Amino acid sequence: MQPSDLPDLAHTHARPTHWLATAAAMAGVVVLAGLLQPGSATATNPAAGARPAADAPAPDAATAAYPLDCAGVPTAVPRTAGGDLDGDGRPETVAAAHCRAGSGTPPYGLYVLTGARSDADGGADATEGARVVATLVDPADALSIGDLAIRDGVVTATVLGYTSADVPRCCPDTQETVEWRWSGGRFLRTPATDR
Repeated sequence: MQPSDLPDLAHTHARPTHWLATAAAMAGVVVLAGLLQPGSATATNPAAGARPAADAPAPDAATAAYPLDCAGVPTAVPRTAGGDLDGDGRPETVAAAHCRAGSGTPPYGLYVLTGARSDADGGADATEGARVVATLVDPADALSIGDLAIRDGVVTATVLGYTSADVPRCCPDTQETVEWRWSGGRFLRTPATDR
């Protein structure tokens, strides 16, 4: 094969004008793609039975009527935590409540609260307060609640108690960290795991 038999490839070398033209064409494609984006989304009301927004507020513990026999003294709610415990998309509140006592450590109740259902949900007036739907710690057990948290749908609390009736009620001498998980339509209590 002679050099004269080879095709003239001089026109196949890239020149600066070639690269400028390629860059301009690519920029045009990018701009055109940006202009052809779909329209902005619009919100619609959820259908009946649809899950509500995850950012709905947890029920207000101050509006609940607690099943405590306080003999005329007010109720105190020193600890609360909020989160979705049963996976329905609506947050619940867990509230540690007790009667205000002049001295000693009054027994606590640990309660799960849900909010009032709106008329759209087929329930009561939205001005109704939170309602107690489960008791995790009964005041009759003579326990106190320390730390309280909800993480990933699990309630974790430090439960303080007494080894005997001889221990002064001001000074709990036992401590246990426990968890409650919604399972099979009820809350199951287990010792806390490191999470």
